[in-house]
Amino acid sequence: MSDIIPVVLCGGSGTRLWPRSRKTMPKPFLPLVGDSTLFTATVLRCDKGEGFGDPVIVTGAAHLDHVEAQLPDREHTQIIVEPEGKNTAAAIALAALRLPEDAVMLVCPSDHHIGDCAAFQAAARAAASLASQGWLVSFGIAPTAPETGFGYLRHGEAIEGTGGMKVAQFVEKPNLERAIEFLASGDYSWNGGIFAFRAGTFLDELKAHRPAIHDAVKASVDKGAADGMRFHPDAGAFALIESESVDYAVMENTSRAAMVPAVMAWSDIGNWQALHDALDRDEDGNAVMGRAELKDCRNVLVHTDGPRVNVVGASNLIVVVDKDEVLVCTPEGAQLVGKLSGAANQ
Repeated sequence: MSDIIPVVLCGGSGTRLWPRSRKTMPKPFLPLVGDSTLFTATVLRCDKGEGFGDPVIVTGAAHLDHVEAQLPDREHTQIIVEPEGKNTAAAIALAALRLPEDAVMLVCPSDHHIGDCAAFQAAARAAASLASQGWLVSFGIAPTAPETGFGYLRHGEAIEGTGGMKVAQFVEKPNLERAIEFLASGDYSWNGGIFAFRAGTFLDELKAHRPAIHDAVKASVDKGAADGMRFHPDAGAFALIESESVDYAVMENTSRAAMVPAVMAWSDIGNWQALHDALDRDEDGNAVMGRAELKDCRNVLVHTDGPRVNVVGASNLIVVVDKDEVLVCTPEGAQLVGKLSGAANQ
């Protein structure tokens, strides 16, 4: 099988990780887990020695400097610079149109954490094998809790000889009662937003189900211009694209939706509590990044970029210090950080 082409999507503002994540330096470009940024770690997971080819990065002009500064191998990476954000269906189509039709794309968000790299690579190879047979493949993340912040995949029948299965249903983010039922049944996985398919297969399905998006993206590529390893789609044609996610535009409509199970210590680092869960913690559940001292604390996260933070006798607390802003919240309150006026204005 040919090399798997990583397609890394860099967008969004990460407001739920305010004040550390801001418009000028959003979540993918921060070293939130370990020494590498989430973006750099995403690219490094797709090691050429493990069957991956040169990556394609899709990003906006606002993030271009961060992307180029943090790329492990700038010389062999194509960067597609979106004139504006038009959601994931258009972003993936841009990459597909810049690749050979038979290229197997592995679409990865740039801001996820995966603790088990070997398991990710094994799942990627299984997904690529299915993709080479014409399937549009999702990674089905093994659920560890009744999470209400993710979409789910309901398992369909097994695809013989592949280790994968058909997707019986894409399910929207459930309420807690339904999420508990999903977890108990064992018939559902989280939809992690990682996909594999041939470029030509994806474009055929996009044209069948969203012809206007397909044609507008193609026009923007046909009229676009290369600048070294950068490619700039035509802004006028791109402006006509309807913004829609790949799930709504393609994956929920295709008859060729498949999934591979993935147990790989995955987290979308969607808020401060998710980051706490992804970090190494002491025997009391505490995690510290930066200068801090904790006494008689349980399940406390401290993340500071400079000032020393001291916490005594606290439980289930998150403290974040970044430049001139301080955030204090509970794990439950972490879901609401993006609604703060500071996060909205960044």
